[in-house]
This record gives sequence, C-alpha cells and structure tokens, in this order.
Amino acid sequence: MSEQAASAQTGGQDMTMVGKTEKLNIVQAINRGLYACMEEDDNVLVMGEDVGVDGGVFRVTDGLVQAFGPDRVIDTPLAESGIVGTAIGMSVMGFRPVAEIQFMGFVYPAVNQLMGHAARYRNRTRGRFTCPLVVRMPYGGGIHPPEHHSESYESLFIHTPGIKVVIPSTPYDAKGLLISAVHDNDPVLYLEPKAIYRAFREEVPSGLYEVPIGKANVVREGTDITLISYGAMMRPLLQAQEILSKEGVSAEVIDLRTVSPLDAETVIASVTKTGRAVVVHEAPKTNGLGGEIAALISERALLHLLAPVERVAGFDVAFPFPLLEKNYLPNRDRIVKAARKALDF
Repeated sequence: MSEQAASAQTGGQDMTMVGKTEKLNIVQAINRGLYACMEEDDNVLVMGEDVGVDGGVFRVTDGLVQAFGPDRVIDTPLAESGIVGTAIGMSVMGFRPVAEIQFMGFVYPAVNQLMGHAARYRNRTRGRFTCPLVVRMPYGGGIHPPEHHSESYESLFIHTPGIKVVIPSTPYDAKGLLISAVHDNDPVLYLEPKAIYRAFREEVPSGLYEVPIGKANVVREGTDITLISYGAMMRPLLQAQEILSKEGVSAEVIDLRTVSPLDAETVIASVTKTGRAVVVHEAPKTNGLGGEIAALISERALLHLLAPVERVAGFDVAFPFPLLEKNYLPNRDRIVKAARKALDF
C-alpha cells in the first residue's frame, strides 16, 4: 500500500486549518504528543522501564528526560504491578501519569491493578475520585520477536467496565488519541501497533489537538461491503480494498480507532447501507472483538444483511515463533477471500 493511501486513513482532515505540521511516523507522533501534554501540564509525567535515559525500548520517549528531568520521566524497576499500582495512586491524588508497559505480553502482573483497581475507582468512590491514568503498551505481531512479545489481547480489557481502550493506526490519530487519553479523567489503555511504528509518515499538526475517544473513522466510503478493523490490521485491510476496487467492488472502510467504547453507530450505519461486513483483527478469533461486532450487527441491522458477517482473525493458538508468524497474521489475501465470500453469498 502506498504512503498516500495509508495517510488517507486520517479521514481527509484539512491540515491547513490546524497550523504548522510535521511529517512524522507513529513513534515520532506519540513522542510529540507526550511532549505537548507534559509541556501543557506539570502534573503529566511518564514512567516505566527504560523510558528515561534509554528513551524506551522503541525510542518512543526519546528526549523527554532531557526536556523535563528525571522527576517527570521516571525509570522504574522491572515490576509491572508496581508501575501501574504506583501510577494509580498518583492519578487518584491529582497527577496524570502515562505508564509504559514495554510489551503487551508483560502486562499480566498488572492485570489485577488495572481490572481490580483502576477500572473501579470512580464507581468505588461514587464519583468522588477519578483515575486519569494512561497505560501505553506496544501490542501485536509482525516484528519477529521472542515469546511474550506479540500478544493482542485487547478483549481482556474491552470486557472490563471502567477502562477505555484506544488503538491508533496512523501518526495523526496516534498523537490526537494520546492527547485525548491524557486529558481523559478515566483510565485509558493506549495500545500501539508496533508492526507499523515506522511504516509510513504523514502530516501531523505540531500543536495540541484531540482525536475523540469513542469515534470511528470512515476511511473510504463505499456501497457494496463494509470492511472493519483497527491498528496494524488497517494496512492489509486497505490493500484488500484496493484489490476489490480494481474488481469493481465499492468497499467502505472503517477504522474503529477506539475499541472500548465502540462506535456502534458508525458500524451499524455503514452495514445498513452496504448489507455486508468483514471484521479483521489479529487477536485470536474466539471471543475476539469481531464476534462482538458481528453480534451488534445481527441485533441492530439483521434485516439489512445480505450475507453473514465474515471474521478474519488470528488463530486460537499461542502466537507462534517468527518462522510461522506470517501464517498466523491476517493478510490482504485472507481479507479479499472473506469479502468475496460475502459478496457471492
């Protein structure tokens, strides 16, 4: 897919209306978003393993400790439960911490802190306290790492009331969603598609701007079928759309951007128009978000469906070692095949 096609995922925002821009990749966009938030508010701080002097394992926090000092860019011990637990306490007392978990596969020691505490503070205190916490986690496969480095288990947290989950797929969205997450008064998990960290660049506004949490982006408009995904899977999804377009198929493409809360209205409006849908994610198929979207469509747009909702997903196995990685991840051809199946039903 071309850089121009990838950049179109921003939904056609008029960059002339937002002042100066920079051409950035996703890593740089997140870095600029962190810098802008820390510059805006002294209560915003960054914490995690190697986020300071080393600039993070993927260099996302590069330069922040030099700009804001070690009191606001905190290198922590290798203890995910401690990182998130400390960040929760700080957030309840008025800070806005952005905690980094180096890989999503390392978050398991902190799951109790997130599900048992961060998600419950507003409800537990009847609204007296909020938990303005952001937890950043690179997620997903595609970079040939060892075990526990390629997980895509967003459904664990989608299933947890009280936690918002956002997943950008472009530099523009990466910065805007991060700023929205930092400004939000509830805990937000910010999942970063590391497979496309440096895949392409696009124009990103230099100042503060927000991409609203809970609002999907209609990347392409179409009339024959709706293609739905998020994060790194938007790349093969758009490649599939280009192939289908050459075959005369008008495919509508939706980038969810936020997977919790889900923008059901945009999805239902699209499927009501097209009558067919394909949902793509790299997480395992069983109990994945694709099943929830298929259920929503069945509940709210059943009489408009011309074919069953197709799901293209990872397999119900542990993420494989690098030699089999490409066999596991959804790709352009699998998406095209699913779309043709729905179109031929």
